[in-house]
Amino acid sequence: MTPLAPHVAVFLRENLAHQRGASQHTCDFYACSFQLLFEFAAERLKVIPSSLALEHLDAGMISAFLEYLEDARHNSPETRNVRLAAIRSFFHFVEHREPAMLEQVQRVLGIPYKKTDSSLVPYLVENEVRALLDAPDPTTREGIRDRAMLHLAICGGLRVSELTGLQTADVVLPSMSIRVHGKGRRERTLLLWKATANALRAWIIVRGVVAVPELFVNARGEAMSRWGFAYVLKHHAEAASQECPSLLRKRVSPHVLRHYVPFLTMSCN
Repeated sequence: MTPLAPHVAVFLRENLAHQRGASQHTCDFYACSFQLLFEFAAERLKVIPSSLALEHLDAGMISAFLEYLEDARHNSPETRNVRLAAIRSFFHFVEHREPAMLEQVQRVLGIPYKKTDSSLVPYLVENEVRALLDAPDPTTREGIRDRAMLHLAICGGLRVSELTGLQTADVVLPSMSIRVHGKGRRERTLLLWKATANALRAWIIVRGVVAVPELFVNARGEAMSRWGFAYVLKHHAEAASQECPSLLRKRVSPHVLRHYVPFLTMSCN
């Protein structure tokens, strides 16, 4: 039997994170997918997860796991598909390290994705976006920070990982631009609208000296996490809905903010 743990460790720590330049969020998601799979397989085989071998993860086991996600955990087909994508990525890695397992690998890779319905990305209208940008209190340190984050997320179209990973050294206010570190270690320069630059300048003034290089920090002086930003967004979306009731009928998520860029070319100036 071929031990499973060493292959998973190398895949997550070296192949995925360093060689492929995956974000920390992607690494965490893959690790969570494997944890769910290993717990399921161990329970099914009546063994402890650390004793699992590659041979245990055959096409039958993977198919049963995917059914478990939908039937027992009530995951959507979209979630089922992204879990399968993580598993397939791992088995593509395995086929080059364990040629003797090629037949098993090919059977796992042959498991199809489920068809899903395509849906339009939700969006906000102008008064809803304006209410959201105006929700943070500009007289408090947290309000100044939150307004700067929302401006960058909306007007800059930044991913959450790009927003929370932004460092003070990446901000060039004289030229009203920032250097963004995107997926796959790709970088790009983003020009800022005047309102966004002003919001960012106000935050830098009150940010003060902290121990971390990240631009946006929480109340403890630690780098803002993606979950921290999601909480901030939820809080201000609820406050904004008091001024703009139509927000109550919409789900305002960090991902949705990225799709406002074409609309805001005028309103963010």
